[in-house]
Amino acid sequence: MSSKAKPAYVGIGSNLREPVEQIAAAVRHLDAVEDVSVTACSSLYRSAPMGPVEQADFINAAVALRTSLSALELLRTMQAIEATMGRVRTGEHWGPRVIDLDLLVYADERIKDAELIVPHPGIALRNFVLLPLREIAPELLIPGLGRVTDIAVDEKEPRIVRVDLQGEFL
Repeated sequence: MSSKAKPAYVGIGSNLREPVEQIAAAVRHLDAVEDVSVTACSSLYRSAPMGPVEQADFINAAVALRTSLSALELLRTMQAIEATMGRVRTGEHWGPRVIDLDLLVYADERIKDAELIVPHPGIALRNFVLLPLREIAPELLIPGLGRVTDIAVDEKEPRIVRVDLQGEFL
C-alpha cells in the first residue's frame, strides 16, 4: 500500500441470496483489491427497507479502508465488485439488492460531479449507515456534517437491530 493511501468508508447492504454471506463476500472482494486494505468492519445490522417497494429486510454493515485509489477509481472498483457479485442495475430506486456498496466518505474530500457525491448525501438520514459507521469510526469527521457521534440518529425508525452472530461473520 502506498504511503499516499487515504482513509475511506463504505456502506454495504444486501437483502437477497443469503445477505450475511453477500456482505462477507463483498468485504473479502474489497480487501482483495491491490490498492485497498480493509482496516475495520462493523457488526451486521438488520434494517427495514426504505421506500415504497415491498421487499425483505436488509443486512447492513460499514467498513473502513485505506486506499491509494482516487475516489472515482474506488467507486468504479466497487461497481465492478457489485457486478461480479450479480448486481444488475435496473435503475429501480429503493429496490432489493444482491449487494449494494456505497462510498460514504473519502478522506476529507468533498466531491460533487455526475458520477459521485462524497460525502454520501444520505448519511445523516439513514440509521443503517450511521449506526455501523458510529461503531467503527465514532470520531470520524464527515465534511459538512461533523463528527459521527454528534449526528443525531433515530435508532427506531426505520426499524433496525444489531445482528448477534456467534463468532465472526467474515
